[in-house]
Amino acid sequence: MNDRTGRPISLDKALTSFDALWSPRIVTRVNDYDVRVAKVEGEHVWHVHEDTDEFFLVLEGELHIALREPAGERTVVLPRGAVFTVPRGTEHKPYAASRTAIMMFEPSGTSTVGDRHDEIPAHVDATTGHRLGA
Repeated sequence: MNDRTGRPISLDKALTSFDALWSPRIVTRVNDYDVRVAKVEGEHVWHVHEDTDEFFLVLEGELHIALREPAGERTVVLPRGAVFTVPRGTEHKPYAASRTAIMMFEPSGTSTVGDRHDEIPAHVDATTGHRLGA
Protein backbone atom coordinates (compact mmCIF):
# COMPACT_ATOMS: atom_id res chain seq x y z
CA MET A 1 0.00 0.00 0.00
CA ASN A 2 1.50 3.35 -1.07
CA ASP A 3 -0.75 5.56 0.99
CA ARG A 4 1.92 7.65 2.73
CA THR A 5 4.70 7.74 0.11
CA GLY A 6 3.55 10.83 -1.73
CA ARG A 7 3.09 8.87 -4.97
CA PRO A 8 -0.20 8.51 -6.81
CA ILE A 9 -2.07 5.22 -6.68
CA SER A 10 -3.53 3.96 -9.95
CA LEU A 11 -7.01 2.55 -9.37
CA ASP A 12 -6.79 0.72 -12.70
CA LYS A 13 -3.61 -1.05 -11.55
CA ALA A 14 -5.11 -1.73 -8.14
CA LEU A 15 -8.16 -3.35 -9.73
CA THR A 16 -6.12 -5.49 -12.11
CA SER A 17 -3.97 -6.77 -9.22
CA PHE A 18 -6.66 -9.17 -7.93
CA ASP A 19 -9.59 -11.22 -9.21
CA ALA A 20 -11.51 -12.18 -6.06
CA LEU A 21 -15.11 -10.97 -5.87
CA TRP A 22 -16.57 -9.32 -2.76
CA SER A 23 -13.05 -9.17 -1.30
CA PRO A 24 -12.01 -5.51 -0.96
CA ARG A 25 -8.44 -4.23 -1.15
CA ILE A 26 -7.29 -1.24 0.88
CA VAL A 27 -5.65 1.22 -1.52
CA THR A 28 -4.94 3.96 1.03
CA ARG A 29 -6.05 5.43 4.34
CA VAL A 30 -7.44 8.88 5.07
CA ASN A 31 -7.25 9.69 8.78
CA ASP A 32 -8.95 6.68 10.39
CA TYR A 33 -10.74 5.57 7.20
CA ASP A 34 -9.85 2.88 4.66
CA VAL A 35 -10.30 3.63 0.98
CA ARG A 36 -11.16 0.22 -0.45
CA VAL A 37 -11.74 -1.07 -3.98
CA ALA A 38 -13.59 -4.25 -4.80
CA LYS A 39 -14.83 -6.27 -7.73
CA VAL A 40 -18.38 -7.47 -7.24
CA GLU A 41 -20.90 -9.63 -9.08
CA GLY A 42 -24.02 -11.40 -7.86
CA GLU A 43 -25.42 -10.84 -4.38
CA HIS A 44 -23.65 -9.88 -1.18
CA VAL A 45 -25.52 -10.54 2.08
CA TRP A 46 -28.08 -8.57 4.08
CA HIS A 47 -26.11 -6.78 6.77
CA VAL A 48 -25.98 -3.65 8.90
CA HIS A 49 -23.22 -1.41 10.24
CA GLU A 50 -24.60 -0.14 13.56
CA ASP A 51 -22.11 2.67 14.15
CA THR A 52 -20.94 3.88 10.75
CA ASP A 53 -22.23 5.03 7.39
CA GLU A 54 -20.95 3.20 4.29
CA PHE A 55 -19.95 5.19 1.20
CA PHE A 56 -20.01 3.62 -2.28
CA LEU A 57 -18.63 4.97 -5.58
CA VAL A 58 -19.15 2.92 -8.74
CA LEU A 59 -16.00 2.90 -10.87
CA GLU A 60 -17.20 0.46 -13.55
CA GLY A 61 -20.51 -1.29 -14.16
CA GLU A 62 -23.69 -0.82 -12.14
CA LEU A 63 -24.40 -1.52 -8.47
CA HIS A 64 -27.81 -2.07 -6.88
CA ILE A 65 -28.22 -1.65 -3.13
CA ALA A 66 -31.37 -3.02 -1.52
CA LEU A 67 -32.30 -1.17 1.67
CA ARG A 68 -34.63 -2.08 4.52
CA GLU A 69 -35.87 1.20 5.96
CA PRO A 70 -38.67 2.10 8.38
CA ALA A 71 -40.92 2.95 5.40
CA GLY A 72 -40.18 -0.42 3.76
CA GLU A 73 -37.76 -1.92 1.28
CA ARG A 74 -36.36 -0.06 -1.71
CA THR A 75 -33.44 -0.45 -4.09
CA VAL A 76 -31.10 2.28 -5.28
CA VAL A 77 -29.34 1.82 -8.62
CA LEU A 78 -25.88 3.30 -9.02
CA PRO A 79 -24.49 3.58 -12.55
CA ARG A 80 -20.80 4.24 -13.24
CA GLY A 81 -19.70 7.45 -11.54
CA ALA A 82 -22.56 7.50 -9.01
CA VAL A 83 -22.10 7.70 -5.25
CA PHE A 84 -24.39 6.66 -2.42
CA THR A 85 -24.07 6.55 1.36
CA VAL A 86 -25.92 3.87 3.31
CA PRO A 87 -26.78 5.47 6.68
CA ARG A 88 -25.54 3.73 9.80
CA GLY A 89 -28.05 1.26 11.21
CA THR A 90 -29.68 0.62 7.80
CA GLU A 91 -29.88 -3.00 6.73
CA HIS A 92 -28.67 -3.32 3.14
CA LYS A 93 -27.57 -5.83 0.50
CA PRO A 94 -25.45 -4.85 -2.50
CA TYR A 95 -25.99 -6.67 -5.81
CA ALA A 96 -24.44 -6.47 -9.28
CA ALA A 97 -25.88 -8.28 -12.31
CA SER A 98 -22.48 -8.21 -14.04
CA ARG A 99 -18.89 -7.55 -13.02
CA THR A 100 -18.71 -4.14 -11.31
CA ALA A 101 -15.85 -2.24 -9.66
CA ILE A 102 -16.57 -0.11 -6.60
CA MET A 103 -14.76 2.11 -4.13
CA MET A 104 -15.82 2.34 -0.48
CA PHE A 105 -14.85 4.62 2.41
CA GLU A 106 -15.19 3.03 5.84
CA PRO A 107 -13.53 3.38 9.24
CA SER A 108 -10.45 1.14 9.40
CA GLY A 109 -11.38 -2.23 10.84
CA THR A 110 -14.98 -2.19 9.55
CA SER A 111 -16.17 -5.68 8.58
CA THR A 112 -17.51 -6.21 5.07
CA VAL A 113 -20.46 -8.08 6.58
CA GLY A 114 -21.26 -5.50 9.24
CA ASP A 115 -22.22 -6.01 12.85
CA ARG A 116 -25.28 -8.15 12.08
CA HIS A 117 -25.79 -10.23 8.96
CA ASP A 118 -27.52 -13.17 7.35
CA GLU A 119 -25.60 -16.39 6.77
CA ILE A 120 -22.46 -15.58 4.79
CA PRO A 121 -22.34 -17.34 1.40
CA ALA A 122 -19.04 -18.90 0.27
CA HIS A 123 -18.43 -16.22 -2.40
CA VAL A 124 -18.45 -13.35 0.14
CA ASP A 125 -15.19 -12.60 1.95
CA ALA A 126 -15.92 -11.58 5.56
CA THR A 127 -12.94 -9.31 6.11
CA THR A 128 -11.84 -5.88 7.28
CA GLY A 129 -10.09 -5.47 3.92
CA HIS A 130 -6.90 -6.88 2.46
CA ARG A 131 -3.74 -4.94 1.79
CA LEU A 132 -3.29 -4.14 -1.87
CA GLY A 133 -0.96 -6.72 -3.38
CA ALA A 134 -1.66 -9.25 -0.62
